[in-house]
Amino acid sequence: MSSLTCAHVGKTWPSNDGLAVEALRDISLSVSSGEFVALLGPSGCGKSTLLELIAGLEPITSGEVRIDDSPVIGPNPNAVMVFQEHSLFPWLNVEDNVAFGLKMKGVDPAERRRRAGEVIERVRLSKFARHFPHQLSGGMKQRVAIARALVGNPAFILMDEPFAALDFQTRVLMQQFLLEIWSGFRSTILFVTHQIDEAVLLSDRVVVFSAGPGRILEDMRIDLPRPRSYTDPAFNDYRMRLTAHMEREVMRTQEAEFGAA
Repeated sequence: MSSLTCAHVGKTWPSNDGLAVEALRDISLSVSSGEFVALLGPSGCGKSTLLELIAGLEPITSGEVRIDDSPVIGPNPNAVMVFQEHSLFPWLNVEDNVAFGLKMKGVDPAERRRRAGEVIERVRLSKFARHFPHQLSGGMKQRVAIARALVGNPAFILMDEPFAALDFQTRVLMQQFLLEIWSGFRSTILFVTHQIDEAVLLSDRVVVFSAGPGRILEDMRIDLPRPRSYTDPAFNDYRMRLTAHMEREVMRTQEAEFGAA
């Protein structure tokens, strides 16, 4: 059982010209093992920055992030990132891309092939194991990226709008695929999205961020059974509540940038 705690986390991006940018302010959040938590908010509210702090990719300005009661002070093998761009190595085939992290850890070649093969089979890409990224569709590339994250059996998978670049049909299929994978592996997922329907469809909780500097406005539990349907009246209730938040914060962003109309 793994846990994540963010306590009064703040992040300010420094600037040589004195125009520092405060990205996050006083973020306090707890995530339990096996949860699927969506982070929803307008562009520029610090959602992606929070994932980077949790992964240990950026230093925290104030507050603290703890995984399994240990402070995050650098890259943490228990928390892996999956980005909007798949970031696969074009010169490596699917198997070698998935096994790359294990290779960097010094895992024996036979063992890393075995573990990579198991995960590739779980994501239904076994017959593409020798293919290179340019031979794959967009959805397949993201499945490889997810497999690469899963192969190390991390406690936390941090997903930064992983389906944003996909067409609607592929995105719907990938959403269902992700739920299947989450159910099978039971990793804890933090999932950044701008899509209200996607947040309600996938997550146990939706954490709503304000316009920048990002603060948590609401931590909304989604009490709907799975599988969920966009046409369920209860689904629409959550959609309306979240849309009200988003509309207000988007307008606040516009007013901050251009002034009140």
